[in-house]
Parts: sequence; C-alpha cells; structure tokens
Amino acid sequence: MDSGSVRQNAKIPHRVVVLDGGYSSYQQERELLTASGFQLEIFDGERDDRIGKLEFAQGAAGVFVRWTRVDEEFLQALPGVRALVRYGIGVDRIDLGACTNAGLPVCNVQGYGTDSVSDHALALLLASIRQLKPGMHALGQREFGVPPTAAIRDPHDMTLGLVGFGNIGKRMAEKCSGLFRTILAVDPYVDAGDMRKCEVKPVTFAELLRRSDALSLHCSLTPETRGLFNAGAFSQLKRKPVLINTARGEILEQAALRQALREDRLHSLGIDVFPQEPPGPDWEEVKKDPRCMCTGHYAWYSEGASRELQRRAGENMIRLLRRESPEDCLNPSACFLSSS
Repeated sequence: MDSGSVRQNAKIPHRVVVLDGGYSSYQQERELLTASGFQLEIFDGERDDRIGKLEFAQGAAGVFVRWTRVDEEFLQALPGVRALVRYGIGVDRIDLGACTNAGLPVCNVQGYGTDSVSDHALALLLASIRQLKPGMHALGQREFGVPPTAAIRDPHDMTLGLVGFGNIGKRMAEKCSGLFRTILAVDPYVDAGDMRKCEVKPVTFAELLRRSDALSLHCSLTPETRGLFNAGAFSQLKRKPVLINTARGEILEQAALRQALREDRLHSLGIDVFPQEPPGPDWEEVKKDPRCMCTGHYAWYSEGASRELQRRAGENMIRLLRRESPEDCLNPSACFLSSS
C-alpha cells in the first residue's frame, strides 16, 4: 500500500467507518454521527479481508471494530484515524500500547451485556446439569419418564466455582445465590472482602479446581488467562464438574479440553466462544458429544443489550473525536497525545 496516497486520503476529516458488520441496523450510530457532522460508512466485504478493510478505511477519522486486529500494521496503514471504538468489552485483538504510542484513543463498551451474558451462562449451566441435550435427542427413543442418563445432579448440593469476579462474574453469583450450596471465586484483581459481601468465598485457582462441581468462566483474555485450562488444570479436577465458558475461547486449551472429555474428567460442557470463530472441522468431535452444548457467540445479545451496545459505541466515538475521554476510554492519555 502506497503510504503517500494513505496520508493524502487521511486529510478527509468527517468519515467514520465500521469495519466489522453484522448488526441488522446502524441507525443509532448514523443519527448520532450525522448530528455531529460525520458520515458513517460500513464495510460490506468478507470478514477476513484485511487488505480490503484497510483500503476501505482510508481517510476515516474514526473506526469501529469487532474482530479486526489492530496492530502496528493497522496503525501504519491508517495514520489519519483519530478514534477507535470496539463494539464489546474484550480488547485482546487490540494492541493498546501501540495505539497509545501512536496517540490513538481507544474505547470499548463496558458493562452493557452483564445480564445477557450471565443469563446465557446460567442457561447453559442448568441445561448441562439437567442434561437437556441428550434428553431432547432421546425423545421418542426410550420410555417416557426415564432420564437420558443417571448423571443429573441437584444444584443445591453442588459447589459453583467462578473464574473471574468482574461485573459479569458478580452478576452470575447474584443469580446463582440460593441455587447452589456454595459459591467460590478466584480473581486476583478483586478484593476478597468484596467477594465475601456477595456471600462468595475467595479461593486459589488450585482450590477452585479441587472443590467445584461446576465451573463458569468470566475472566478477560490476557497473557495470564490464555490457556489457563490446560492439561495441568484439567488433571486437578476432583469432582467431574460441569464447565461453562462464555468468556473467550482461548482460555480453554483445545487439545487439553478434548483429552479431558475423552478421559471423562468433565460431567458436561457448555460453550459459547471458540478460539477461531466460526469453529472449524476440528470442533466437530466436541459439538457432536452428547455432553456438550455449543452456541454461536451470542451470549452478549439481547434486544436491549444490543441497542445499548450500539448507542454507547456511537456516543463514545463522538466523544473521542471531540478529544474527550469517555469513561470507557482505555488509554485516556492518548486523547492528549492526539490533540498535541
């Protein structure tokens, strides 16, 4: 890509682009941006067409992303971008350090899906405990009144372990209070006293693995949590737990997860996220397993949550373009760098 033409196009000041589509409407963002003097354009090419996306974004003042990787190459190709907003919470695909050094302020949308994600996690958890998938498959194939498996547990006799106790993990604990006998949690960034106020017992990761009858993951994807559930972690499971993941697919090491299922270390599995999305043929074994319930990364969604996400993303974009620092800004110092 010719850097001279990039810098020439970067002089166009009022264009904002969406590089990762998929929403049914962008009316909220369009109205907000139009009222502030910006025009919104949406890339309609293939999800993995990185070159096409970078060409489309030439001259844009602001960029919305969902899964596009924002790295040094992205920043060098689009030097005129003044604001970056990610639809959602996770920013594992965004190099925040590089953005800050380049003076590019970055926002996500924090807290918008707290209820929808925890609802989805709880639905997967109860469906897994009650063995709904094999029960549905067995309908008409066995006598009515006969469960598909004897391995159906009572939640009030179970210990639930939460990995991550941020907004979603805390909301999950509130919803599960009274359903489960005990709730444990591990999160090195949350004060233990705050967990106890929610009647949740703070424990180490090793203790969580040993004591939990069910595990629900609500942590961000970081270098610390990538591959957190590896062969070593699965080997420490003592109670053959239900495992639920609505956080990030990369938290579960794929080969170790398959091996844990083969070795019957898990009661059941409910997942909404995968390392590569959509999941490839290498996930067929898991998807077909009667113990496993898989959904397509829509735990974040409800009608209300989706409206809130897009509205707040649009509001954050406008504030960044005005050189303000919204509460969701992840690198406020870049606002000052970009205006200097």
